[in-house]
Amino acid sequence: MSGLNASLGKFLGGAIFATLDRLLLRKWPRFSFILEFASSFMLVACWLEVQTIIEVGEWAGGLGPDVTVTILFVVLLTHGVICGATGNPNLVILRFLQMEANTLSALLSVAALFLGAHVALLAAGYYWSLELTDMHMIKNLMARECSTSLLVSLLQGFFTECVCALIFHLIQLNLQRRHALIRVPLIAVLLTFFSHTARGYTSAYINPSLAYGLTFFCSGFTWAEYALVYWLGSFTGMTLALFLYMGHIPRIFSANLKCSQKPRFRVPKGEKKKM
Repeated sequence: MSGLNASLGKFLGGAIFATLDRLLLRKWPRFSFILEFASSFMLVACWLEVQTIIEVGEWAGGLGPDVTVTILFVVLLTHGVICGATGNPNLVILRFLQMEANTLSALLSVAALFLGAHVALLAAGYYWSLELTDMHMIKNLMARECSTSLLVSLLQGFFTECVCALIFHLIQLNLQRRHALIRVPLIAVLLTFFSHTARGYTSAYINPSLAYGLTFFCSGFTWAEYALVYWLGSFTGMTLALFLYMGHIPRIFSANLKCSQKPRFRVPKGEKKKM
């Protein structure tokens, strides 16, 4: 129980930081990319703690999978309520491809997301080093030899991330006009379901900066191999979802490629009358 209390303190710290950041930057929309930093920091920091509970708490603390799944859902729900549709580079690129963001703001947002993920990783390492509980003491000893989330081949991993990203972004695009009371819980449920179901494959992060913070520094694969699965795989799925949803990609194609084209040859009027 003391381990969960310490984890709860870390969750609250990340949520308070993201909330204060959003409140302070409301008056300066030009610096909206800083919101992405706070959103990424909260998401990665909290998910690292959930990962600690999964890796250590399930066998050392006697916590069942139902507890860890519930904690992950609460974390994702809280993140969605506080930060909204932020904290994911693919969502930034999606808005860029939809002509809703310019090149500079997209680049700054993506850079802020990865910076937030890296700072969260450093903060987590410091938090574990304090060894506030037995669970964190064990995690601190395991930190240098973390276990990778990629448990399958590169092809299977790419396919898993691509399919999960395709389904997620199709649903997310269809829910973007819905009220937050409907959209946020459904997105949290969907992400929790993907993470739990794909736990034996890639954990289906569907988020390049999140994957960077959680598994890129673990041994087993090179950075290029991780990027192929978690960056290119999720980006491919997101792009396919946008194409299927809109029929085209506004930043690249101006016409709807899914619409049927008009026939090039017209039937002579005389033949129409005979018919």
